[in-house]
Amino acid sequence: MRREKPELLIPASSLEVLKTAVIFGADAVYIGGEAFGLRAKAKNFSMEDMAEGIVFAHQYGVKVYVTANILAHNADLEGAAEYFALLRDMKPEQPDALIISDPGMFTIAKQVWPEVEIHISTQANNTNYQTYLFWWNMGAKRVVSARELSLAEIAQIRSHIPEDMEIESFIHGAMCISYSGRCLLSSYFTGRDANQGACTHPCRWKYAVVEEKRPGEYLPVYENERGTYIFNSKDLCMIEYIPEVVKAGIDSLKIEGRMKTALYVATVARTYRKAIDDFFESEEKYRQNMPWYQEEISKCTYRQFTTGFYFGKPDENTQIYDSNTYVNEYTYLGICEEVREDGMVRIEQRNKFCVGDSIEIMRPDGENTVVMVDGMFDEEFAAVESCPHSKQTIWLKLSETPDRFDLLRVKS
Repeated sequence: MRREKPELLIPASSLEVLKTAVIFGADAVYIGGEAFGLRAKAKNFSMEDMAEGIVFAHQYGVKVYVTANILAHNADLEGAAEYFALLRDMKPEQPDALIISDPGMFTIAKQVWPEVEIHISTQANNTNYQTYLFWWNMGAKRVVSARELSLAEIAQIRSHIPEDMEIESFIHGAMCISYSGRCLLSSYFTGRDANQGACTHPCRWKYAVVEEKRPGEYLPVYENERGTYIFNSKDLCMIEYIPEVVKAGIDSLKIEGRMKTALYVATVARTYRKAIDDFFESEEKYRQNMPWYQEEISKCTYRQFTTGFYFGKPDENTQIYDSNTYVNEYTYLGICEEVREDGMVRIEQRNKFCVGDSIEIMRPDGENTVVMVDGMFDEEFAAVESCPHSKQTIWLKLSETPDRFDLLRVKS
């Protein structure tokens, strides 16, 4: 078994979420700029926010990878060269790596920024060790495995590639219905191309069968009063299988979710951080703390859990047929952006709550503290009873003082 502790790689949709990922346990974060990434609907980073985020992450010893993993068309190429030049010249610090899937984009990145570290996206369908060796010989440092691989196949890849070549694999988050996420449904139905970052997630829609001689008569694929969601996969979760993941030789454990909230990122990062650290302290400690991991991981939004392809081909039990909605046990209230000496806490509110409410402080060390909202004040320090408007700046007096970057949430 490879005993080096793997990297925990966390997604970030914004500067706020990046800082949350860093504080709650990430070894590295991956982000998208305003172009060339596969999450066009995510908030993504301006160049100014990206520069600030990189400096913040580096202060904590955390790496930042920038996605440029679209499957490019001719019209993208000139802009790609300009974009890579901006990243190369970013001040005061540069990104640590680029995530790329398209050979043309790879070529341009190497021309513009020869020394950059490049990771090959799962979008490139990396399913065998010869593909890994191809990218290694082209100058890539890391390849992200296709989601369709088992742990046994990943272990076989590990045994056929150079020791210092890195394998990155998804261990948590949404699964795509089409091969390694290269989905054509979105483009076919809506004209919005998933491979250009504009996926409309048609795999979550409700479908029926229509018989050609009975147009307009919709026959449910699966009998249920709510319809059917035949393409709707459960979410991947490998929190119970950290020993097996490490044994397979995976160097970076990747969390999906570049469109998720700070609450999701904090919950997943903190839970996997503790699970990985506990396992490397002792497998006995990891097994003893399993109930805590299971309880905590279920506090972020999810669509039930599956182990995906890791232990064999998925079957009908990996799909959800009666709903496309998330399980959502907690509501995100905000991050403690400033804590004064008198205990007053400043947040940018994300959901409404009131004076007198019982809420929870979520701390990076794993502790959750239930507190009362004793007072609430607007930007002018006028007392208010509630904060109904999203993104209000609010000052709070809580029954126990949190630390800066602690997260506030409430049970739904």
